[in-house]
Amino acid sequence: MPNPKRRHSKRRTAIRRSHDGLTTQSLSECPSCHERKLPHHACPKCGTYKGREVLVVKEQN
Repeated sequence: MPNPKRRHSKRRTAIRRSHDGLTTQSLSECPSCHERKLPHHACPKCGTYKGREVLVVKEQN
């Protein structure tokens, strides 16, 4: 198995890792209750997806 002959510099390591950062999730607005939700997912607040009721949501106190 090959081993590196020389140590990589901090700059070279940083350039390679520049694309490893995490990005925030994109959120869309629910058309019925206007809460933030993941796109292409049912709304956890009201339980609707594409204008239809698909989940039964319990009332929170």
